[in-house]
Amino acid sequence: MMLLKEVFLCFIGLSAGGIIAAGVFAFLAMIGIFPRIIGYTKTKKHIILFETCIILGGVLGNISDIYEFPIGFGGNVALGIYGLAVGIFVGCLVMSLAETLKALPVISRRIHIGVGLQYIILSLGLGKMVGSLVFFAERFGQ
Repeated sequence: MMLLKEVFLCFIGLSAGGIIAAGVFAFLAMIGIFPRIIGYTKTKKHIILFETCIILGGVLGNISDIYEFPIGFGGNVALGIYGLAVGIFVGCLVMSLAETLKALPVISRRIHIGVGLQYIILSLGLGKMVGSLVFFAERFGQ
């Protein structure tokens, strides 16, 4: 009876995780981040490859979240490349959300700025980047 209960809980947990992951990917597709990236890179002929990579990324991300695999090959370099890729993706996601919600015109009206909003956004992003680099330099530089 105990084994049946654990199998049932495992099934419910994996099903709920799969539903959440599907919802996140549907949300990302709905706001148009993937077509926007494909449009910027002018690689529409590789759409099947993009879809495959997105699905594999989601599956491998879930697996790496459940099982902690050690990085044996150039750990810091691989971690740096991963961090850069995730940062670029999150930046694209934030800008897609901002465009979807039409937040940029609202911000520019509220702070009474006609030109230079892109520099304000860039400086905010650079400030966050410098802050995180200082944090990690202090934390791991000791």
